[in-house]
Amino acid sequence: MDSFAEVESSNTTITNNNNNIMSSSSSRYGNQKRRDWNTFGQYLKNHRPPLSLSRCSGAHVLEFLRYLDQFGKTKIHTTICPFYGLPNPPAPCPCPLRQAWGSLDALIGRLRAAYEENGGKSEMNPFGARAVRLYLREVRDLQSKARGVSYEKKKRKRPPSLQFSGVTSPSGSGGNNRSNISHGV
Repeated sequence: MDSFAEVESSNTTITNNNNNIMSSSSSRYGNQKRRDWNTFGQYLKNHRPPLSLSRCSGAHVLEFLRYLDQFGKTKIHTTICPFYGLPNPPAPCPCPLRQAWGSLDALIGRLRAAYEENGGKSEMNPFGARAVRLYLREVRDLQSKARGVSYEKKKRKRPPSLQFSGVTSPSGSGGNNRSNISHGV
């Protein structure tokens, strides 16, 4: 078990590395990643018993995600709710507010990146643990059913295929070739 001093120095290292590495990134994404990383560091510091980043596992990440649920703003209907499966319920209900799956998924993505930017090895990244991926999939499926919203992967738009109608322009290209247009005065 780590002593408080070890955890404190570990969290100081997280913050110092974070400020050094991420300060150059002033994008909205970079700022959010830094805030998320600091929040997770604070969570580890306040954990009982306090926890160092090196001892953090996928189970601790899941504990953190469940902790964040209390601050959620997305109504997730329970199976006994009459509005279960309805995307736009007609009346209020007592179902709990939770973190939306998309928010959790984006958070884990930012924390995975921050972990590696702060010197963590990708093969030891607790945010990429199998348990975390399975939890996110379970949350997605549960919320999809509860809210009547599907979370299908977005299909990539393919560029429109060229369709030839059999009629060609004088240049033979079949398109709008401006070089073949004469401008009479």
